Amino acid sequence: MREDESLKVWYALDVVVERVAIEAVEYALMEAEALGTESNQLGANAPRDASETILVTAYFDSPPARERVRQALFDALKIYNLPSSSVREMNVREVADRDWLGEWKKSWQPVRVGERFIIAPPWSDVDEADARSVIRIEPGMAFGTGTHETTRLCLEAIEKYFRGGSFLDVGTGTGVLSIAAALLYANARIEACDTDADAVEIARENARLNNVAGRISFRTGTVEETTASADLVCANLTADVIVPLLPRLVSATCGRLILSGILETQTELVREGLQSLGITRETELAAKGEWVAMII
Repeated sequence: MREDESLKVWYALDVVVERVAIEAVEYALMEAEALGTESNQLGANAPRDASETILVTAYFDSPPARERVRQALFDALKIYNLPSSSVREMNVREVADRDWLGEWKKSWQPVRVGERFIIAPPWSDVDEADARSVIRIEPGMAFGTGTHETTRLCLEAIEKYFRGGSFLDVGTGTGVLSIAAALLYANARIEACDTDADAVEIARENARLNNVAGRISFRTGTVEETTASADLVCANLTADVIVPLLPRLVSATCGRLILSGILETQTELVREGLQSLGITRETELAAKGEWVAMII
């Protein structure tokens, strides 16, 4: 028996990508159940165009399912409006047991969002003198860390417009938006839904982590005609999902509607969907990078 045979073996999936596709690829790898990802410059043996490419490495506790990874990459590149050629090559290798996860955790620092929130992993120290609401999110799960640009756009809009009452989170993912609403207003009526049952369970776990599980009603599904209306409705999805849902989202809104997960190039598509419903009033736009949130 080899000396190291009893040690845990991890699997690293190395993906060479164009710089513009880093975010999409990291998102896809987490969707494919990676435990964590990291991005680095290519090494000395990099191709001649290395200045335009980055090595994204994802870690798994078992050999990653190639077809699932490919499908996740295909879907993510489509969402980000990027060509499949943005991914140059992909290789799997075994990784000797070491505390790579601990090293990765050290690099995951609390993120301040707006004026009132901090998103932090459970193990990090946050200055108790900071008056912000701390949202603890467990990373290393398929629905990310809750710090994506689209999520931060939503949190800033919640901070600006939510004044208590009722809140509806459509496509809850990590549950971070519902948790934020619950931390701001303990007596608010908060409902969160997602079509993915795994996402709902992850959101519940994060709500428990933040001691607000009893304040949020989670369910598997989406916004329906029978969904109770809310003072603030937030749909952090993608444009191709948002547009067909617009009639129900608008119907469920008795105050303001936040639409996020929209690429800047898709803004007009969503605006046309709103106009088809007779909504022509001025829409506030907020942007981070290539992402836009629309507040109606």
